Amino acid sequence: MMIQKQKTLAIFAVPVLLLVIASLGNLFVEGWNWSLSDFSVAGFLLFGTAGLISLVRAVIKNKSFKFLIIFTIIAILVLVWMELAVGIFGTPFAGN
Repeated sequence: MMIQKQKTLAIFAVPVLLLVIASLGNLFVEGWNWSLSDFSVAGFLLFGTAGLISLVRAVIKNKSFKFLIIFTIIAILVLVWMELAVGIFGTPFAGN
């Protein structure tokens, strides 16, 4: 069984892994042209989400409520990411 420190490390390892995959994609995939600001925004979103999930795990004790909050945080991340990528809502921050 994983201890609390290992679970927290795993939560923060996911954004690192995703950013490494994105940087490799940026190097080897044609048409994948992320700038430094793209990586900064992605890092902010991913590590912010990991931090919020870690905070929720530490503070909230009710498992079903904890799951609901974490699911909501991840859903918001996905919606913001999609809006920045392709502009599904048509905000001024919409992507290409």
